[in-house]
Amino acid sequence: MKKRVLVIVIISILVVFAGFFFVQSETPVDFSADVKPILNKHCISCHGGVKKSGGFSLLFENEAFAKAESGKPAIIKGDAEHSEFYKRLLSDDPELRMPYNAPALAPEEIDILKRWIDEGAKWGEHWAYTLPEEVTVPKPFSFARLLGMNPTGISNNIDYFVQDKFDEKKVSFAEEADKPTLLRRVYLDLIGVPPTLAEVDAFVNDDRDDAYERRVDSLLTRSQYGEKWAAWWLDMARYADTKGYEKDGSRQIWAYRDWVIKAFNKDMPFDQFTIEQLAGDLLPDPSKDQLIATAFHRNTMNNDEGGTDSEEFRVASVLDRVNTTYQVWLSTTFECVQCHSHTYDPFKFEEYYKSVAYFNNTRDEDTQGDHPKLRFYKAEDEKRVDSIKNWLGHSGAKDLRHSADLFLHTLEPKIHAHYSDKLVNAALYDTKWLGVRHGGSARLRDVTLTGKKQLYLNYWTSLSGGFMEIRKGDLHGPVVLHTELAPTNGRQAVVFDLTDVAQGRGDLYLVFKNATAGKDQPVCMIEWFAFREALPPGQEQLKMQQTFLSLINTHPESVPVMIENPEEMKRKTHIFERGNRLTPGKEVTPAVPAILNDFPKGEPNNRLGFAKWIASEENPLTARTLVNRVWAQLFGRGLVEPLGDMGTQSNPPIHRALLDYLALDFMQAKKWQVKGLIREIVLSSTYKQSSNMQTKDAQKDPENMYFARGPRFRLSAEQIRDQTLAVSGLLSQKMYGPSVMPFQPDGVWMTVYSGESWTKSEGEDQYRRGIYTFLKRTSPYPSFISFDASSREVCLVDRIRTNTPLQALTTLNDPVYLEAAKHLSQLMEQDGNGDTKRAVEAGYKRIMLKTPTTEKVQALEKLYANAVKDFGKRPEAAALFFGDDSRGLSKEKLIPKAAFMVVANALLNLDEFLTKS
Repeated sequence: MKKRVLVIVIISILVVFAGFFFVQSETPVDFSADVKPILNKHCISCHGGVKKSGGFSLLFENEAFAKAESGKPAIIKGDAEHSEFYKRLLSDDPELRMPYNAPALAPEEIDILKRWIDEGAKWGEHWAYTLPEEVTVPKPFSFARLLGMNPTGISNNIDYFVQDKFDEKKVSFAEEADKPTLLRRVYLDLIGVPPTLAEVDAFVNDDRDDAYERRVDSLLTRSQYGEKWAAWWLDMARYADTKGYEKDGSRQIWAYRDWVIKAFNKDMPFDQFTIEQLAGDLLPDPSKDQLIATAFHRNTMNNDEGGTDSEEFRVASVLDRVNTTYQVWLSTTFECVQCHSHTYDPFKFEEYYKSVAYFNNTRDEDTQGDHPKLRFYKAEDEKRVDSIKNWLGHSGAKDLRHSADLFLHTLEPKIHAHYSDKLVNAALYDTKWLGVRHGGSARLRDVTLTGKKQLYLNYWTSLSGGFMEIRKGDLHGPVVLHTELAPTNGRQAVVFDLTDVAQGRGDLYLVFKNATAGKDQPVCMIEWFAFREALPPGQEQLKMQQTFLSLINTHPESVPVMIENPEEMKRKTHIFERGNRLTPGKEVTPAVPAILNDFPKGEPNNRLGFAKWIASEENPLTARTLVNRVWAQLFGRGLVEPLGDMGTQSNPPIHRALLDYLALDFMQAKKWQVKGLIREIVLSSTYKQSSNMQTKDAQKDPENMYFARGPRFRLSAEQIRDQTLAVSGLLSQKMYGPSVMPFQPDGVWMTVYSGESWTKSEGEDQYRRGIYTFLKRTSPYPSFISFDASSREVCLVDRIRTNTPLQALTTLNDPVYLEAAKHLSQLMEQDGNGDTKRAVEAGYKRIMLKTPTTEKVQALEKLYANAVKDFGKRPEAAALFFGDDSRGLSKEKLIPKAAFMVVANALLNLDEFLTKS
């Protein structure tokens, strides 16, 4: 009896302990992983940034636990039963039950919310807004590895992370892709064009253990690498050769595109790459390359249409820069905060405009001239610039050297004519240029004249006898300048000396007179004013002044760049009520969002400091964003989807540990160098897998979210064209310079306002890589648009992939592809040497880099025979298809050539050719 009692007691104790252990071991509810997705899906639309129904919001922690309209908090920490938030989820009253006017939450969702409240309603930050922590590589114990063996085929740490997730899906690594397929894949990924047959043969016959690694290292040193990866970046930079909007005039900005290519080829660290593009002009003594880099944000559109408000579109550009910066570097939908606090992520309305303040003080003002621009003088003119700078240094005016250099190379700072107001008998012609008629006047408001001794004026007039007078304060104030306005030959800059009263800060009134002018004829037209320091007195002053002025009046090649306002021209930044610039609210000063990392200590609170804040190792998003997008370029999908949003609305990442490992390694071990990141990914067994879809594992994971097979997706628009030109032997190796215009059908460009037209480039420029093709925003290159390329009006981080008949029509009929097919057919004929089968096999091998199957050869031979038969009945069709090269050919020679061209055209349209697999 005693034994039975003892056994019962022991069992009871064990049961109690087991129950206690079970309760203790139950995983606490995680706010970010478990609770936030439910709130975002069901609650936040009514209780978030836009609406706060009942005075209750679940967007920010302080709001969630604050008193609602009822006077009580809706959530009582630790007490779900007495929390109105929980009780409303269970209510039978349709007017009370939440979510209102929507299906009730699932029982398991309600249970999660109840447990969360009972556990203390601990608030948590979304994983992406916290710094990545050191991740332990999940290497399973293995005796083989201890002995230096690798039976699992793992190549590097990436594979351990991927393998660790395979258990969830019960999948395993696919076999490695065959050598030709793998080499083609890595060539397309690293340099954007396929290898030659000779390169494939050399690789296939290379038995060294590090043969593949050697090829990767070699490709990373090729100049074509920069062209391939720059094309990806230019989508995000919204690079185009025109200004956009209705007029969409041409813009000379290709120097920025070349800078990006060179930066990738030099493997510029990504933190430096970031800082130079966002704030290169604010670096100490910036180089020309660092100024060119700032054209990243001069890719914003510019509206040259007559009658537009320049300030409206200047502001539009500033907002676009803010939105693009957060999208490109931080995977954040910050544009949602322009009108109200973010609905799903913890960004407040005012924080948007505090970020705007970093970008609101640049000199560009939506002018027709695209000012400011970095001017590229010819060698002899650059020597004249140097002579002025040297003279200033030797004349005791070293402080003027930087100012003179900046003005000669950018014509900044200056005041644009559209800045003028209080127009009397005057107008802003086309809302851009100031024109004042006889006896009329205009005002320049709040101009700083301290230290200024000269006025540079850019104007034009055909009239003689004109005068301009400038008075300080009002129309009867002291005279700052009285001068004659000589007739000009087009637009011209002139310089005038100011009187001694030109000091202090205030309004300037400009009065114009010329009695010979017609009733409605302006005395002159003015584009800009610049008040500047005088050159130092001395024997060479006059000569240097003439040189200075002649340089200003040259028209060298240029590129739009960012230049910051001087202190006296700084703008104030206000919030826009409901996002409307016409209803400004309170003034704000520059600051970064509170949810992210602190502003770096010791850095200026301007655009440069902001750039360093983004490029900091303390920023939780920058490295993750870059790693995620590079991964997507190589695998066709990111570790986090969608690529443009790493916030709470993104899909929970399956491979978060891998993402954080790569992000930390990228910043710390690789020192922000992109080539190292790409190298590690393409050397992994994960990347080298076969992309065969006909396996059991492929059926378990059709979208390849677990990466149990190699990447398989269609090439980009530029790559499809580049590859076609490459395999046909037409692709030009020429790099850099102005954009080119390869063949484009007539009538695509419907340009108004100007005589601009698509003029087909000559010689090898027709066959240059797609990155150099001229891109007009309102009428992009047709074959690129067919394959989902961007019109580059706004930032695009991820091109969609469609499959439409237009794509097949492009590759079958576009003259560029027909020309490539003709050249490929000629190579096939040479390789076949009279043998059709051999020619067909050679053609396939040239494009796919491996021997075709018997079935494919037979199908292509049949296509050739049918083409011969058809063209035999219609030789005129063969001549039309073969083009100008058919002249002088006999029917007997023409028909087989045209038939081979049909086969070549079909080869270039094979799905496997247009796909990276």
